Amino acid sequence: MAFVTTAEVCDANQELIRSGQLRALQPMFQIYGRRQIFSGPVVTVKVFEDNGLIRQFIEEKGNGRVLVVDGGGSLRCAILGGNPVVQAQNNGWAGIIVNGCIRDVDEINGCDIGVRALASHPIKASKKGLGEQRVPLNIAGTRICDGEWLYADTDGILVSQIELSV
Repeated sequence: MAFVTTAEVCDANQELIRSGQLRALQPMFQIYGRRQIFSGPVVTVKVFEDNGLIRQFIEEKGNGRVLVVDGGGSLRCAILGGNPVVQAQNNGWAGIIVNGCIRDVDEINGCDIGVRALASHPIKASKKGLGEQRVPLNIAGTRICDGEWLYADTDGILVSQIELSV
């Protein structure tokens, strides 16, 4: 699916959109990282101004998955930085979506991984490890569940209950 755009996916799957099986996130994310097009099965994490759980997942083999992090939309600190993104890239994660802020933008932009976040912020988050893993999230007007499929490109981000092909 690497050469099929999200717009083409939407055009070819109108019935899935009408039924709610294919959903688009509201266009509020900034694009970071060298990989502007990515897709994969979703792993969900819910945190608030704490990145301990995020780091635990990134240490695992990604196997082409996409980590979706609901940081509560906080713009008060960064819950993801350059070192964890380098580790995620090296461990085979396809991408990371952050409903919150990142930092070390230049370092992240040098990584071969897709990253979407609301903004950048220089203050780092705490590392208490608080939060929830593999729970349903509500981000950018869209419900996202662990195990669903995410497709991202420069037009936007789609979430599907099933793996799609066009």
